[in-house]
Amino acid sequence: MNIVFNINTLGLVGLGATLTSLVRNCSNNKELALHFLCYDVSNKDKSNIKTLLKAENFDGDIKFIDFNAKEKFGYMKSLQGDWTAYGRLLIADYIDSDMALYLDADLVVEVDVLSLKYFEFNNHILAAANPNAVKWMNEYAFFRDKLNWTSETYYFNSGVLLLNLKKWRSDNVADVWKQLSHLYPNEFKSADQTLLNAVCGGNFAYLPGNFNNSWTPSTKKPKVDYDASIIHFVGSPKPWDVFGKQIHYGYDTWNSYNTPFWRKNYSRITIEMLYRSWNIRRSLLKHLKNKFSGKTAQDKNNINNDSPIIIKR
Repeated sequence: MNIVFNINTLGLVGLGATLTSLVRNCSNNKELALHFLCYDVSNKDKSNIKTLLKAENFDGDIKFIDFNAKEKFGYMKSLQGDWTAYGRLLIADYIDSDMALYLDADLVVEVDVLSLKYFEFNNHILAAANPNAVKWMNEYAFFRDKLNWTSETYYFNSGVLLLNLKKWRSDNVADVWKQLSHLYPNEFKSADQTLLNAVCGGNFAYLPGNFNNSWTPSTKKPKVDYDASIIHFVGSPKPWDVFGKQIHYGYDTWNSYNTPFWRKNYSRITIEMLYRSWNIRRSLLKHLKNKFSGKTAQDKNNINNDSPIIIKR
C-alpha cells in the first residue's frame, strides 16, 4: 500500500510521531511503501527519516521525491508564506499505482491503515473523512459566490485522503485543478484543501470517521472518543510548537510517539519555528489565556453536533 507524505523542513518536527505511530500500529508494515514529497529537505533529514524507520523495524520501501513548491505553485495564495501543501496535487504524477493514502505530518496514526487496502471508491477520485457543510468553513464566501455552491454542499479536510489515482489520471484532474488555480489564484485560504474541494464540488467517497479525528489545542480530548483513530492536531498551536507543551491537551499523546532520537534532532528552537510562532501569535495568546484561566473549548463553546468545528489546517 502506497503512503504519501508532503513535507518541508518545518514539517519534520511533527513527522516523527506520525511515522512511528503509523508503523507501530500497522499489522504488516512490509506491505507499506512510503513516499516523501520533499521541498527543501536536506539529505541529513532524509537520512534521519531512514534511521527512525529502521529503529521501528520498518520493512517496507522508502522513496524521496524532491520538488520546488515555490516554483510550481508560487502564483497561488500561500499558507503563511509557504507553498509546500500544494505538493499533494502532484501525487498522481509521481506515484505509479492505482491508489495512495495521503497523510499530513501532524497526525498520530493509531489505526491499521491496511484496513483500507480494498476500499471501494464508487467512481470518485478521492475519499475523505468527516465532511461538514461548507457553510461552516471560513472560505464559504468563495464557494458560494465564485463556484455557486449551496450552503449544504459537503467540504472535507485534506489531512487524510485516500486517492483514486487511476481515475485521477483518466479524468485528467490535473487539467481541472490547473484551470481553477489560474482562475482564482488568490482565493485559496487553505491552499490545496480549498483547491481540492473546488475540484470535487462536494462529490467524494467517505472514509470511516475514525480516519481523521480532529483535536484542537484547547480541547481536553479528540473530537470523538473512538477506540482507535487517526488523531489530527488541527489549528494552532500544534503540540510541538513553542508553548505547545503548555497549551495543547494532546501533547502527551503526541510525545508518547516522539522518540528520543527524533526529539534530539528536531525539538530545538529554530529560526523557522520562531517565524511560525510570530505568524500564529494571536492563536498562541488566545489559547494561553484560555489554558491559564481554566477554560477549555468545551467550556467556552458548549460544542454540539449541529455546529461542527470549522475545519482548519
